[in-house]
Amino acid sequence: MTTPYSPLPISAPQVDAATAHFLAQAREGVLSTRRCTACGKLHWYPRALCPFCMGDTEWVALSGQGTIYSVSVTRRAGPTPYAIAYVTLDEGITLLTNIVDCDLDSLKIGQRVAVTFKPAEDGASVPMFRPA
Repeated sequence: MTTPYSPLPISAPQVDAATAHFLAQAREGVLSTRRCTACGKLHWYPRALCPFCMGDTEWVALSGQGTIYSVSVTRRAGPTPYAIAYVTLDEGITLLTNIVDCDLDSLKIGQRVAVTFKPAEDGASVPMFRPA
């Protein structure tokens, strides 16, 4: 069975003080998150205080490379199928995302993926992943 990827409209992300830097970096083609300045741990989703030690955090760029931890292809939510997955980045954090630009039926747990940026309705760039 083959289920080709078809683009879906992406809603404009909400821009506020917590997301502005992340979205600006995405516009430049950089996936970023925050790292604690006290304990050094990365965490997803980006937030001002470390969820591990409550220390201050700073923005850092990520490699954008990782592996599929879990994946599901949704075919009945609407007329266009899509893949949603947990991706564990090489840096060790796991995030929920879409897998794009591939045959959705070929996706497998453990498969290598790389970040790609898709345009939202307002022109913002939204990070998603494609097979590497």
